[in-house]
Amino acid sequence: MKGVVYDGERVRVVDDLEIRDVGPGEVMVEVAAAGLCHSDLSVIDGTIPFPVPVVLGHEGAGVVTAVGPGVGHVAPGDHVSLSTLANCGACADCDRGRPTMCRRAIGRPGRPFSRAGADLFQFASNSAFAERTIVKAVQAVKIPDDIPLTSAALIGCGVLTGVGAVLNRARVDRGDTVVVIGTGGIGLNVLQGARISGASAIVAVDSNPAKEAAARQFGATHFLSSTEGVRQILPTGADHVFECVGSTALVRQAIDLLDRRGQAVLLGMPAATAEASFVPASMFLDKSVLGCRYGSSRPQHDIALYAELYRQGRLLLDELVTATYPVEDFAKAAEDAEHGRVARGVLTF
Repeated sequence: MKGVVYDGERVRVVDDLEIRDVGPGEVMVEVAAAGLCHSDLSVIDGTIPFPVPVVLGHEGAGVVTAVGPGVGHVAPGDHVSLSTLANCGACADCDRGRPTMCRRAIGRPGRPFSRAGADLFQFASNSAFAERTIVKAVQAVKIPDDIPLTSAALIGCGVLTGVGAVLNRARVDRGDTVVVIGTGGIGLNVLQGARISGASAIVAVDSNPAKEAAARQFGATHFLSSTEGVRQILPTGADHVFECVGSTALVRQAIDLLDRRGQAVLLGMPAATAEASFVPASMFLDKSVLGCRYGSSRPQHDIALYAELYRQGRLLLDELVTATYPVEDFAKAAEDAEHGRVARGVLTF
């Protein structure tokens, strides 16, 4: 079968992948569509260290083809959106409803794939850039059949992370003010999360003026090319500032833009060794800097919720899909993503 493999030196689209049979507590999915997220590119450029060779992809949707013993919530033929969070469901954090904090959810990559007799790693417990993949049962979330799979693919990472950061981590309330730095795939979802929350002012900041139309479509009330104009719109600062780029300089700017009791939420992915600085005295007015893993989400709950919000017309998915590419055109999709030409490019099988 076809898939996108990174061997530590280059990325190739291969057609000789093999996958083992489904095991207990597992689900096999025929992938229909998979979004190309910057996290995939970060594996390639080394920003995210990951063992190789690896089958890339972590934001996908498809149709269940087989389930292992003990799986009852999905069945062959069901449409599912895939989560990257392979949480155990039994630890203290899972029991408290904090699956993103599960210590068994990361750092233990499996090897369900092989090629020419050699095992390949699975990226983010998912590897959606393959015609078929195997995930833990908790990662397969049933969705209505009437949601296009090219759109549903984006729920499992970009939407969970961006909208979840607003609803779950920052808990933006009606009337709050929000600044979103960076309007790529994650930033657009932060914008629509703020809109859904009822924020009174939503300021989008992006150096690319071509992104203004999309930012306003997703919920921005204002658009700026730099953070310098934010204080003219919000003289006392913002209640919430989301940094969605991964720049340490922008982290500092996010903190500097906070109002009293404001919180800066860090969503961008800088290099693992990058350090940011700020003035500690500026934090003494009850300001906060918050990390956020995967939108602080509960995937089985949140993916179903976002699917329903989409059906109600309150959450945009189709509009996130700027372009679709057959998997063979991965190089073109990656180039478009790296140059900011797409909100989200989606690979299809």
